[in-house]
Amino acid sequence: MKKLNPVVKVKGFATKQSVRLSEKTMAKTAIANNFLTDLSDVFLFLVQIFRETFSRNFEFKEFFRQCFQIGYKSLPLISITGTIMGLVLTIQSRPVLVKFGAVTMLPGMVAISLIREMGPVITALICAGKIGSGMGAELGSMKVTEQIDAMEVSSTNPMRFLVVTRVWAAIIMIPILILYADTFGIIGSWAGANIKGDVSFVLFFSQAFGQVHFMDLIPAVIKSFFFGAVIGCVGCYKGYNAGRGTESVGVAANSAVVLASLLVIIVDMIAVQITDMLL
Repeated sequence: MKKLNPVVKVKGFATKQSVRLSEKTMAKTAIANNFLTDLSDVFLFLVQIFRETFSRNFEFKEFFRQCFQIGYKSLPLISITGTIMGLVLTIQSRPVLVKFGAVTMLPGMVAISLIREMGPVITALICAGKIGSGMGAELGSMKVTEQIDAMEVSSTNPMRFLVVTRVWAAIIMIPILILYADTFGIIGSWAGANIKGDVSFVLFFSQAFGQVHFMDLIPAVIKSFFFGAVIGCVGCYKGYNAGRGTESVGVAANSAVVLASLLVIIVDMIAVQITDMLL
């Protein structure tokens, strides 16, 4: 029998190892290319939204219809969510304040917590689940059934009619929904304070808004517009760029909720840091 050359073994091992390294390098390169491609697509999508916003033929009728769909149709859910927020926050906070004899600080604490942080963030997350998924599913189904292609063929601009109207409706209506949720949160807090106490409606509201300053409201309102922009852009982007299969509708709706919720939390973190530096 012939003996195998050990040099050949080493060379063969080195060749296999170099092949594995090249495969790993190619995989990393493909991931980087896909990330950069997706990033460029998002940038072009945002540029197109900005360009179509200031076009002459803005679809005001569709814009108001989307405002109705996003705002009015979400009022029952936001009402329940805001009331429960204030009720739970009051019930959880009252025993701690009773120990320190600071029950009179409860309305102001709840009002500041709702207006600054809890109201905007929780309402935006609820809207990301309801509105973002609705946009992703609706535009995704239109993409699958080739309705968007039919609009392009019939010389109708789908970006202006479908995307721009939904994005601006979300930017306008979500801050209003957040203020609406804050109001119901304070009402729920009053109801929670009366479970183990007896506080009049007028006294509770005077104590609540006596601790709230103008600068507590402005940063919350400003960041709520960014929440609306994030939810609208993500929902429309995922739906508008959905695949051709029927399962892509569910994928678009699911990814829109996940990404919009994540970006809402990131935007809130950035807004809190900026507010802390300015104030």
